[in-house]
Amino acid sequence: MAEERPGSWFGFGFCGFGQALGSGRGRQVLSPEPLRVPDAGTDICDIGSLSAAWSYTAIVSSAGRLLLSGSARGAADGCRDAWASETLRAVLRDGPGGPGPGAELQAWAPGAALRGEPLWARPAGPEEAGREDDGAACETRAGPLPLLPGARAHLSPRPPLCRPLCPALRARRLALGAEHALLLDAAGQVLSWGGGRHGQLGHGTLEAEPAPRLLEALQGLRVAAVAAGGWHSVCVGETGDIYVWGWNESGQLALPARGLAEDGQTDAGEGTGELYTWGWGKYGQLGHGDTASRDRPRRVQCFVREQLRVTAVSCGPWNTYVRAVEPGRS
Repeated sequence: MAEERPGSWFGFGFCGFGQALGSGRGRQVLSPEPLRVPDAGTDICDIGSLSAAWSYTAIVSSAGRLLLSGSARGAADGCRDAWASETLRAVLRDGPGGPGPGAELQAWAPGAALRGEPLWARPAGPEEAGREDDGAACETRAGPLPLLPGARAHLSPRPPLCRPLCPALRARRLALGAEHALLLDAAGQVLSWGGGRHGQLGHGTLEAEPAPRLLEALQGLRVAAVAAGGWHSVCVGETGDIYVWGWNESGQLALPARGLAEDGQTDAGEGTGELYTWGWGKYGQLGHGDTASRDRPRRVQCFVREQLRVTAVSCGPWNTYVRAVEPGRS
């Protein structure tokens, strides 16, 4: 079987606050560059997770070291995960005994450098296991923050900072947009709630929904992943189909947008692991070497030229981080 070398992380887009994006020259990086980790003891191949807010980035190494880069700076050890926003930073940390039971969720002011006392802290709660309706075992442990362990609550950038979920929901993933939320449950169904003025909820109206509501248009489709932009939504079916809805002002739905002059062509790929981007590109966050916005998917040629396969993507409001690996030979 083919083996893969450890993956490397790349960044491109807005870095006006000194975020760890490639060279960091000026206010933007227009094409993917190797990530500069602001800690001499951390290798970019050792990054376990990454969460990008507008003005800073939270990087967690696989060894549990959290690094902040940008308008907020600092470091802390014993961290499992971190979630960055402009109004709140949440950190899931090991308990006094190290990894295992006793983990604590901490909330910090955005500008705090992880020193002193957090705004609030609470036990994270145990991870839980559930069962599918047909009796088959099903893992329902929470995904990454902002979904909390046990999947019975989630973080919010606005008070109350910790919000409960309906006990009947077995949540697997949660994505937060500017005004709405998407939840993927253990059965592969998608629910949405919050503001709907741009159609981002997917219920066929522009009305808000105060509580999670099942997306009828996706009934019968098992979904593998969900993501929320500012005012648009995306999900990926288990067969690899992509569904998008909501605001298309900058072509973020990969549909024709007024004001964008496009040639109407979509790049054709030749293999798996290629990266395609589209939408708003003012700061180079699409990775095509310019600041143009696009309403058609376009392949990021940097990874093709370097013969790298993309395995993970983390989108911030104005920048993008990508993990890529060099396929080995059998």
